[in-house]
Amino acid sequence: MMAFWFTVLSMALLVPQSSAQVFDTTIAPGANYDKAEFRMWVPPDVADLRGLVVLVPGSNGDGRPMAEDKFWQDFAVTQRVALVACRFTDKPHDQGFIEEYVDVSKGSGQALLTAIERLSIQAKRPNIAALPMYLWGMSAGGEFNYEFVAWKPEKVAAFIVNKGGIYYTALASKAARAVPGILFVGEKDLDSRTFTVKGLYAVNRRAGALWALAEEPGLAHVVGKSQELGAVLFEEVLNAAPGSLNGKSGFVAGIHTHEIQPAATAATNNVLTSWFVSERLAQAWLAAITK
Repeated sequence: MMAFWFTVLSMALLVPQSSAQVFDTTIAPGANYDKAEFRMWVPPDVADLRGLVVLVPGSNGDGRPMAEDKFWQDFAVTQRVALVACRFTDKPHDQGFIEEYVDVSKGSGQALLTAIERLSIQAKRPNIAALPMYLWGMSAGGEFNYEFVAWKPEKVAAFIVNKGGIYYTALASKAARAVPGILFVGEKDLDSRTFTVKGLYAVNRRAGALWALAEEPGLAHVVGKSQELGAVLFEEVLNAAPGSLNGKSGFVAGIHTHEIQPAATAATNNVLTSWFVSERLAQAWLAAITK
């Protein structure tokens, strides 16, 4: 009998006392998109979430499996955030390389916000809809992120643009330029993508955007280091004092010299720099862009 109860007790100890929660929702087709489907992953044993990491895949891709990505789940557990993974598709049109759903102000952006509201109700966590968003995206996902920041900067705490090629906004608003971000290009990616992202970075950074440019050597149209650097950016912003981020805080580095220095003491001239929340992020950026 004792052996029996010992076995039962041992099995009970192997069963998790709590587990992550997963929720799905679908939004009806809208003016600039066909499918809009979403999955939210909430880490176990987190009473008060600090934010939402929104994961957006490449062109017309189904990003919902990214909610099960161990990299992002580990980040979510450590930083006490939820994951929202997205699927957007276009309605059929002639030029498939131009993703219409990334023009978020036409309906797809609201689809994401509505989905988050529904997911928060499913999770019985009404505060989720008010949490700051941390946007990570690959290719068209980066395009979506950039346009979302331009549309609703007050909803976004930080964002990643990774090697996308089609954008609808050039000079973003002052509020959007105040949202920390990293824009990635690949040395061997298509010229059209690289020149476009660099142009967006240049015009907005000259106007004071709290953004960095990361050109990854030897890479084409791939994820590269955007996950790792994105996670560092998100963590640094999550842990920054509210209202503390501005053009004189953090660190800057010349895009050609790569010299890192405090933003407060950096000389003001016509040479473009990248801006970083912290020296830790600046050093991680330097490691990613140097061979």
